[in-house]
Amino acid sequence: MLKTERRNPRTTHIDTMNTLEMVQIINDENLRVIRAVEAADTEIAAAADAAAAAICAGGRLFYIGAGTSGRLGVLDASECPPTFGVSETTVTGIMAGGDRCLRSPSEGAEDNEAAGAADFLACSPSPGDVLVGISASGGAAYVLGAIQAAKERQCITVGLTCNRGSPLSECADIPIITDTGAEVITGSTRMKAGTAHKIVLNTISTCAMIKAGYVCENLMINLQPSNQKLRARMVRIVAELAGVDEPAAEALLDQAGWDIRSALHLHRERK
Repeated sequence: MLKTERRNPRTTHIDTMNTLEMVQIINDENLRVIRAVEAADTEIAAAADAAAAAICAGGRLFYIGAGTSGRLGVLDASECPPTFGVSETTVTGIMAGGDRCLRSPSEGAEDNEAAGAADFLACSPSPGDVLVGISASGGAAYVLGAIQAAKERQCITVGLTCNRGSPLSECADIPIITDTGAEVITGSTRMKAGTAHKIVLNTISTCAMIKAGYVCENLMINLQPSNQKLRARMVRIVAELAGVDEPAAEALLDQAGWDIRSALHLHRERK
């Protein structure tokens, strides 16, 4: 039996616990997630390097999954444009059953291998792009179909799963196994498995964007001034990196069309 489908002996009687006890045991189980992710550090770094190389070459990073796994991929992809100022196609999340399944479950969609391949190919991938297939069980046919299609297109494939020896871990170029074990509620991989995979996806995209030059020190230098909070953050970033006060930083941004890189270049030219 897959580890993610086994019963957890530590939570067998969770239905008789009071609410505080439930919260505490769920938190105890979540602590195990960090160790599971840590054990996959080397493979996560390899995936991040591959993603960075693809992005630097003008390529793309894809995530694909069904259910919770698909939603996590779409979430991480959707957060890259506002965080790093990249285009909406640089990191793309693909969800089994389409975007409507972000809100309305369609559990049967994960069994359609042909749909996984078709949905991935519909995004027009190029050789050298990176596809991260996400499946807690490691057996979702939808994800496996996409992985096979990616290999045929000479893309680099990453398999993110919680089960070693699963089909996904065996067929991906870079297998990432976060062994989170049995869930608090048997089979509910929206819990520990989902938490682990959220951490991994955040780490892959963040490291890739750093390596691709979208971060200076630990500051986001490719932000877009799409709201007041981000404009204020851009002012603080320019002030910090240029060593000027905030009014001077805002003036530089005004003159540079609210582009942080251009504002810093303008400041260096004037020194």
